[in-house]
Amino acid sequence: MPGDEQRAAERLAELRREISYHDHRYYVLDDPVISDAEYDRLFRELLELEQRYPHLVTPDSPSLRVGGEPLSAFAEVAHPFPMYGLDNVFDEEEFRTFDRKVKRYLQRNEEIAYFVEPKLDGLAVELIYERGLFTLGSTRGNGMVGEDITPQLRTVQAIPLRLREEGRPLPEQLIVRGEVYLPHKGFAELNRQRLEEGEPLFANPRNAAAGSLRQLDPQITARRPLSFFVYGVGDASVVPAKRQSELMDYFAGLGFRVNPFTRRCETLEEAADWYRHLLEMRHQLEYEIDGIVVKVDSFDLQHRLGTTTRAPRWAVAWKFPATQVTTRMTGVEFQVGRTGAVTPVAILEPVNVNGVTVRRATLHNQDEIERKDLRIGDQVLVQRAGDVIPEVVKPIVEVRTGGEKEIHFPEDCPECGHRLVRPENEAVTRCVNPHCPAQRLRSLIYFAGRGGLDIEGLGWKNMEQLVGAGLVADIPDIFKLRVEDLEGLEGWGRKSADNAVRAIRSSARTSLAKFIQALGIRYIGEVNAGLLARHFGSLEKIMAATLPELLEVEGIGAQAAASLVEYFSDPAVRSMIARLLDCGLEIVPERTEGQQLAGRVFLFTGSLSAMSRNEAKQRVKALGGQVVSSLSRRVTDLVAGEKPGSKLAEAEKQGIRILGEEEFNRIIGQQGG
Repeated sequence: MPGDEQRAAERLAELRREISYHDHRYYVLDDPVISDAEYDRLFRELLELEQRYPHLVTPDSPSLRVGGEPLSAFAEVAHPFPMYGLDNVFDEEEFRTFDRKVKRYLQRNEEIAYFVEPKLDGLAVELIYERGLFTLGSTRGNGMVGEDITPQLRTVQAIPLRLREEGRPLPEQLIVRGEVYLPHKGFAELNRQRLEEGEPLFANPRNAAAGSLRQLDPQITARRPLSFFVYGVGDASVVPAKRQSELMDYFAGLGFRVNPFTRRCETLEEAADWYRHLLEMRHQLEYEIDGIVVKVDSFDLQHRLGTTTRAPRWAVAWKFPATQVTTRMTGVEFQVGRTGAVTPVAILEPVNVNGVTVRRATLHNQDEIERKDLRIGDQVLVQRAGDVIPEVVKPIVEVRTGGEKEIHFPEDCPECGHRLVRPENEAVTRCVNPHCPAQRLRSLIYFAGRGGLDIEGLGWKNMEQLVGAGLVADIPDIFKLRVEDLEGLEGWGRKSADNAVRAIRSSARTSLAKFIQALGIRYIGEVNAGLLARHFGSLEKIMAATLPELLEVEGIGAQAAASLVEYFSDPAVRSMIARLLDCGLEIVPERTEGQQLAGRVFLFTGSLSAMSRNEAKQRVKALGGQVVSSLSRRVTDLVAGEKPGSKLAEAEKQGIRILGEEEFNRIIGQQGG
């Protein structure tokens, strides 16, 4: 093998390994470690080398793939028709090359009409409707097989659960493709909540959307303000449309959200003009876009063009330039969160990124600092990830002077001086001192914030002020605050002080689940707090629970159980809770009577006549049972109403207890008494 070819073969092997690694991080783990621009550069290099040396293409080359493998935590779903990815172009000349290829393949010279739509930076999903009813939803996965996320998608308000007919023809089965995304406002609010809770921040709206859909508990997904735009169909032959533009009109009539910035362009020039228009106005949109998608409008021409092994020939993604700028990193600060997580933050020379002055940017953790080889004094490439959170992409090593300094992660907590630890199999370094002032402040903020008792008037800035003034040192002090304590502080008046004290008194009566969540115990969020409250029924029983007893609670894992035992065994915690109760805090116990359905898992099929399915589910939950939306080994009871689906036959095969509606009503009537 000649020298140039040998070097190409070695470089191709290296690129395949690197791209496969990043595909796994992006598609499977939803945790990319490089920017889209860096990934695109690697992929283009791979394609260029394979075009130059086609005999070096291997069966496992990323150029022959569509995406990543699905996670095993969800059931696999085979797509009836492949969900291909798109080839990318990065400038107008490459876009014109795409147009020439289309015309050459079709053997025509006249202008081709294109349909142009914004390229949302979200998560592609497939929705299947049977006779107008939403029955199955899945991720794209590797393009051939995705993950079943039907319960999670049902929580997205913009996805119709039943299509509107109103005289429109509905096929027996309609396969819809679209993008689930998180608007900027919802993304900022979600990260604010995670900051209060001491959880790692999402790097961008796409990661947040993907992470929200991949929650095994759909209730968590439901609390995320996800939205959806439709963009395609699996089988165009079943819809009354001959063009992509007509398809969007049809979808709008069925009740789907269609992006208002889509456009049919009669010429190539019109499409290029629309690209420039969207590039200019992208920051005025409520969601993140990173380019446009250009499709041949005619379905007949799409069919004639067909696909390659990885992408359709009739569509292309024209990416926007990456929003990245260069500045100098002058230092690093280490912030301590509520759970003790220590996060490195880069201090930057102020730089303008899309109209926002950026002075600080996250460095994530020690592993990321070492992987990127970042040093104080480096010229660095900075981007607003998802155009929201600033992050340091990489150093510009070519301009290093030799005077740059390595970043040393502290061995001791920068707030309290306690020795830091890095738990095994974790990327995060933590301060484990329960009396750390930084953790205490953030615990107070969390307790009074939306993740806790949601006390109006006691947000982040006000709580910092109260702690700084010596009025609040721990949680019981919140309930000792008086109007005269507050009205003399800067920025406070009689009215605001009176309102805050009223809000504190109003929050003094709370549910057990809400109180447990407000304590901010590691691994105990809203879902686990609810499970504990329903299982034990009182604070005293939760505090006294042993590790084996906690592990018996359905849904509580080993980490959460160990964290609870450690938390409540601390004498300082027990003293704090006793003082809270002395201050008048009233924790309303969960109803423990009628918990006879505890340990039973119910699944419903068919319609009920005596109540709605939602009412039936609420009754089961109130009596201590659990409700799931799909058949698995965990199911103990299948409730079969009128016109049951295929779940009934499958449950009978598996020997699951079958309850008719009359028997189900008798059970919940007797048990609920």
